[in-house]
Amino acid sequence: MIASVGFSASQDAGSELEPFVELSFPVRGKYLPADHNYALFAACVHIIPEIRQQTSLSILTIPGFADKQGKILLTEQSCFKIRVPIPQISLIYQLAGKSIRVGIHEIQIGIPQIFMLRPAKKLKSRIVVIKGYSEPEPFLVAAQRQLDNLEISGKVSIPIDKEGEPSRKTLKVKRYTIVGFTTEISGLSDDDSLKLQQWGIGGKRHLGCGYFLPYKGGKNV
Repeated sequence: MIASVGFSASQDAGSELEPFVELSFPVRGKYLPADHNYALFAACVHIIPEIRQQTSLSILTIPGFADKQGKILLTEQSCFKIRVPIPQISLIYQLAGKSIRVGIHEIQIGIPQIFMLRPAKKLKSRIVVIKGYSEPEPFLVAAQRQLDNLEISGKVSIPIDKEGEPSRKTLKVKRYTIVGFTTEISGLSDDDSLKLQQWGIGGKRHLGCGYFLPYKGGKNV
């Protein structure tokens, strides 16, 4: 069973969509902390301090194989993704070819591939954080409200985890633990899908939260 709430937001959305792109940077290294959201952002800021001021920028953390001891093992497919408006490509491209330290681990960043965003009827974010909403039902109402403000129509839901509970996720920022939920949104039009991928919902989008990916066949693609 999935906790969900449906809605139909206003269809007279305002201005034309601003064109965004996704830069996918390959990375080389051995390990990273499993929870590296804040450390990755801090490492990027060390190279490009202006990133702090880019409110439209979203960063997706790096996937790998969990070792069950607080680390992930990087693979040849490991990469991290950044979404920005087209005029910011040159700013973010400064990361290419750099070595960065994430926690105690060092990784090498390669030359990115640049992709236009593609619409999908269903999108999924591993974690969405909405300040003040750490329980499933109030969170869903708050997520609906944010989507409504973006004039996006769809159905928002929290998938169920292996224990049969709504999929709750956490991340650490310095001494604080932040609670969020895996979030799926289905029934999207092409324009609404692109808008959601561009702007996301919730906070902490510099830390990998609210970063929605196309979802097919039980996984993000």
